Amino acid sequence: MDTAEVFLSVLVVVIIIVSLLSNVVVLICFLYNPEIRKQVPGVFTLNLTFCNLLLTVSNMPLTLVGLVNKGQPGGDAFCQLVGFFETFLTTNSMLSMAALSIDRWIAVVFPLRYHSRMRHRDAALVLGYTWVHSMSFSTVAACLSWVGYHQLYASCTLSDVMENSRTQFVIFTVFFHSLTFLLSFVVLCVTYLKVLKVARFHCKRIDVITMQTLVLLVDIHPSVRERCLEEQKRRRQRATRKISTFIGTFMVCFAPYVITRIVELFPSVPIDHRWGILSKCLAYSKAACDPFVYSLLRNQYRKTCRDVLNRLLKPSSLNASGRGHHDHETRVRNNTVQAAAE
Repeated sequence: MDTAEVFLSVLVVVIIIVSLLSNVVVLICFLYNPEIRKQVPGVFTLNLTFCNLLLTVSNMPLTLVGLVNKGQPGGDAFCQLVGFFETFLTTNSMLSMAALSIDRWIAVVFPLRYHSRMRHRDAALVLGYTWVHSMSFSTVAACLSWVGYHQLYASCTLSDVMENSRTQFVIFTVFFHSLTFLLSFVVLCVTYLKVLKVARFHCKRIDVITMQTLVLLVDIHPSVRERCLEEQKRRRQRATRKISTFIGTFMVCFAPYVITRIVELFPSVPIDHRWGILSKCLAYSKAACDPFVYSLLRNQYRKTCRDVLNRLLKPSSLNASGRGHHDHETRVRNNTVQAAAE
């Protein structure tokens, strides 16, 4: 293995560790906090977390094995099964992100009608579509033998293994990525940009009220005025930063891999295998980013994590204090006996 392959192997290991730990933490928070379970977005978050966990434990380690051994991990049937799951889980993850963006759009643009438009039954219907969509493309690819080991990505994924249906495979690949990656990207952009527009409108209204208040309070201290103005600036930047994070991570992680898959359809264009593996690693890294982007950076999840840690550490601290008290009593008793003997 050369230096680039060693770096890619280390990168895959880091992604596996971060993805596994972060998604398990999200799952623990979901199970621990009943308020999170009651919320409709929790359905989409739970589905996204399960997809990321399954992708982490099933596909990422085999990609690492294929990268290290420079060959197919396992037999053809096993690789086809793994490729089927890879296609299904990746598609389901993208559509789950789109569903989360639709939920945020309804909550922000139609706040008074949110509970009537987005109920658990509605979320289940949207989630059902993501499963049907993902299962349809995965099943078609598996039935037509378009799933197998791909040397360019060192993984079991979509691949024209038989090489006797080139035209059909090209049509399927373009159609698949258009209705998965491109559709999810368009939904993310449309919904989150509308959310950003509403957020900026509300920030503007708050800023007007704040400035009117500052004008009336002529005796206000300059430091208080500066803090108010700084808070206005942070409020405007916060909404833009969140929307940029949602859309930016999606594009940075998935776009290189999807573009490489499209370029690969043109045999005259050479693609270095290191770039193919790197694009695959970027796609895998979305499973490590999602817990932070959609869950762990929110106040509700952070508070739940603190509660879980406190609950885990509390018995240990009590036992430690109990042992310390017992040791102290033992030392006092020994000193008393020793003094009496002297």
